[in-house]
Amino acid sequence: MPGQAQPVAAHEVHGGRFKHWLLRGMVDEKGTQQGPHGQHPEHLHSWWRVMCLTGLDYFSTLGYQPAIAALAAGLISPFATLVLVALTLLGALPVYRRVANESFRGSGSIAMLERFLPWWAGKLFVLVLLGFAATDFMITITLSAADATAHAIENPFAPSWFHGNNVIITLVLLTLLGAVFLKGFREAIGIAVVLVGVYLALNVVVVSSSIVQVFQHPTAIDDWWNAMFQQNGNPFLVVGVALLVFPKLALGLSGFETGVAVMPQIKGKPDDDPSHPVGRIRGAHKLLTTAAIIMSVFLITSSFTTTLLIPQKEFQPGGAANGRALAYLAHEYLGNGFGTVYDISTILILWFAGASAMAGLLNLVPRYLPRYGMAPQWARAVRPLVLVFTAIAFLITLVFDANVDAQGGAYATGVLVLITSASLAVSLSAWRKKQPKRTVVFAVITAVFVYTTIDNIIERPDGLRIATLFILAILVVSIVSRIGRSFQLRATSVTFDVTALDFILEDAEEGEIRIISHEPDVDTTKEYEEKNKDERKYSHIPQRSRTIFLEVLKSDSSDFEEDLVVHGVVKYGYRVLRVTSGNVPNTIAAVLLEIRDITGVVPTVYFEWTEGNPISNMFRYLITGVGEVAPVTREVLREAEKDVKRRPAVHVA
Repeated sequence: MPGQAQPVAAHEVHGGRFKHWLLRGMVDEKGTQQGPHGQHPEHLHSWWRVMCLTGLDYFSTLGYQPAIAALAAGLISPFATLVLVALTLLGALPVYRRVANESFRGSGSIAMLERFLPWWAGKLFVLVLLGFAATDFMITITLSAADATAHAIENPFAPSWFHGNNVIITLVLLTLLGAVFLKGFREAIGIAVVLVGVYLALNVVVVSSSIVQVFQHPTAIDDWWNAMFQQNGNPFLVVGVALLVFPKLALGLSGFETGVAVMPQIKGKPDDDPSHPVGRIRGAHKLLTTAAIIMSVFLITSSFTTTLLIPQKEFQPGGAANGRALAYLAHEYLGNGFGTVYDISTILILWFAGASAMAGLLNLVPRYLPRYGMAPQWARAVRPLVLVFTAIAFLITLVFDANVDAQGGAYATGVLVLITSASLAVSLSAWRKKQPKRTVVFAVITAVFVYTTIDNIIERPDGLRIATLFILAILVVSIVSRIGRSFQLRATSVTFDVTALDFILEDAEEGEIRIISHEPDVDTTKEYEEKNKDERKYSHIPQRSRTIFLEVLKSDSSDFEEDLVVHGVVKYGYRVLRVTSGNVPNTIAAVLLEIRDITGVVPTVYFEWTEGNPISNMFRYLITGVGEVAPVTREVLREAEKDVKRRPAVHVA
């Protein structure tokens, strides 16, 4: 039906063949669709299959987590791991089960906080969180590639030239990862299921055989126990140290945000309500719970066996177990043949974990930044983003020299900040819904994660430095982009109700549509009479010509892209088109162009000059969405329609 839910046409891509290839596959403009190409998933999957997709990130940390834990906590690593597991099952898991309830479209906890903090405060807070999320995902890519390199180099069958070329091999892996996405990454849940299934099965074999080795050598337990108390004195001190050092093991919490991000892939019930899909939410609960339990079991058993069976010196930089503790045990107790199979499996899942993180970035950035007007138009295309993220991964790899240990702090910082923000989001949700017991519980969990985050930042400030660089980069790009896109059409669709449609079609039959821009003030007959009289007098509108008032009711000016709904009303005998928006000039321009497209008649709009200094009015426009309305409306129309004869005319008096 004319006038109903009309999408604003996308800009065509002009340029050569390379530019067309680069910008092909633009993601959904409103950022509501899933996946790296912004398309709805064609095939939904059982929760356990989707768990394997998130497991690429979560379970792959077993490749380096035990070694990092042993390096950070030393002989107390098993006890610190127990604290981490308790925080996983009693803290992170309940928090993200609640996130799954309230953010089931895959937006995660960031979208929850965006709803709680409106206007510019919410946008800036989201940008900061995006900086930490970018840190999390980017370090996932680089750290996983670096650890895959470590497994390849330490394999006894690896070529001799591998040694000393960690950076080069890591860069090759990152290049291959970027090439996969440049060609077109499609949801590879089938591959994820195979990789995760094989990897977990091999870890069961390694951990089980290591436990057998521990009990075949009873002195190993006694030696570890005596050495630990010799270092720390008494049991209370051991517990205290474990509580203090467990934040260093925070990498074991890395899979929760990814777990809710993949929710749209879960097959729900046929009768699921789209506004609250109970079947999908239950599937997400099963996914999160099962993944947390599996990971907790592996964290405890791997920490126990690696601490008891591997000499502490081997965990140090340059040691045989550095960044690859379980692989060390596989070669040591199951032979180089099985160890090589384990290395190959580990390399593949670590490399594919980078693919999972890249897909997360490609889903996250277009979801928020273009919608805020805080990214260039090309940020909606997959391939330019892949090139940008790959270049950043190269830079991080070169700065950290492809060192797994050096990147652990930055990774943990990103993970912990996201989990802390999720805890805060569910605490606010429980408080708003007047659930006092749950509010207290989630507030306590939030406090624990705040402590964990601060402790990690103090201990390893490099993570905060990297996150700060990402945040600053995002803020600078956002400000420049928002200013640069100020004169673009911002409406993603324009919808006229029946009354509004009648108004414009009625005037179109006369061959002329005259729109009077009106800022609502005192809702009286006199206001509309004087406005109509003044415009007819000073803009020389013939007395017998029909006119329609257009009013923009102000909303959140920090929003950039909006779906506009135009309502037609009659006020004191005058026909009025009313639309709610945060940006007045851009909205007027979008409505005028839509009127032209519906009726075939190019409308004319009439304004009064805005009082005040033009420079201050321009700043008002950038911040509040008002200011010099008439000139800005004309500029938006000029940018949107190059043909002067088809461009709505602007009169100012």
